[in-house]
Amino acid sequence: MLRRTLLTSAALAVGLAVSGAGAETVKAGFIYVGPVGDGGWTYEHDQGRLAVEEAFGDNVETVYQENVPEGADAVRAITQMALQGADIIFTTSFGYMDPTVQVASKFPNVAFEHATGYKRADNVSTYSARFYEGRAIQGHIAGKMTKTNKIGYIASFPIPEVVRGINSAYLHAKAVNPDVEFSIIWAYTWFDPAKEADAARALIENGADVILQHTDSTAPQAAAQEAGGVITFGQASDMGDYAPMPRVSSIIDNWGPYYVQQVGRVIDGTWESVDTWDGISTGMVGIGEISDAVPADLKAEALGMKDAIAAGDYHPFTGPIYRQDGSLWLAEGETASDGDLLGMSFYVQGLTGDVPN
Repeated sequence: MLRRTLLTSAALAVGLAVSGAGAETVKAGFIYVGPVGDGGWTYEHDQGRLAVEEAFGDNVETVYQENVPEGADAVRAITQMALQGADIIFTTSFGYMDPTVQVASKFPNVAFEHATGYKRADNVSTYSARFYEGRAIQGHIAGKMTKTNKIGYIASFPIPEVVRGINSAYLHAKAVNPDVEFSIIWAYTWFDPAKEADAARALIENGADVILQHTDSTAPQAAAQEAGGVITFGQASDMGDYAPMPRVSSIIDNWGPYYVQQVGRVIDGTWESVDTWDGISTGMVGIGEISDAVPADLKAEALGMKDAIAAGDYHPFTGPIYRQDGSLWLAEGETASDGDLLGMSFYVQGLTGDVPN
């Protein structure tokens, strides 16, 4: 899953003549990588679908297919949705990128929206959120709350979005706790509760008393709750059932406003291919309630960082920052460009191990 509003200036000047443009009823389809009840990533995308229904009532029909594997199965699912008359189709996982572009080429009058990818076409938009902003806040809290100085991170796939999140969390944990260590387990899945739980238990057995995750289920929360004395952060959704412990806050993906906007543009005939990458400032990235397990002064610091990011006064990747090999990446006071962030494939200095190929 990846994200943006950076290349809007390169958007097509003329709206796509999609089949639903100007029609009284538009059919919006959604392709999900996990189940709508995962409590995380897919759940929040489905909340966005429901927001579309609420916004447009009888003027829209929504359909969805859940648990669609990335790859050939995605091609079949997206094709079927287009054949069934969808006017706009949201494909909500990074691995749907090539299948989306492939199917879009065969349905030029259908609008396609791909989450977290980077390939566009006349009838394909991309959209994502700046999750690294939320990771910075999580890292700040984690660095100050760990007692063992060991933080575990359950990573999904080694794509720039995930690597960015690891680096952001680590830099901000390290800034407030020079003794902190990160252990990263690559699960190679977005949603597999058994694998996620096993990864969390392994990290906890290795001494981690803080668990971060870039996977979609609540299984790591449950494993931490079972272990006791471990804190976690909700991923993609609030996961508030685990608060005040072990979940002390969360990153919340708020897709509703974007989905309503894009479906509305199909309805009124103004849809066009764009890249969107938004974050805390627009509300696409939310920070879930910080629980009372977090000391009041630390909560105030975290909320202050959130406000500074939202106002554009602070960028989570501000130099000096060094690559893992010791070479300078960002000089003192320099901030990372969107292009550099979108292609990030390296760990920052202090992280151990290699980014998998």
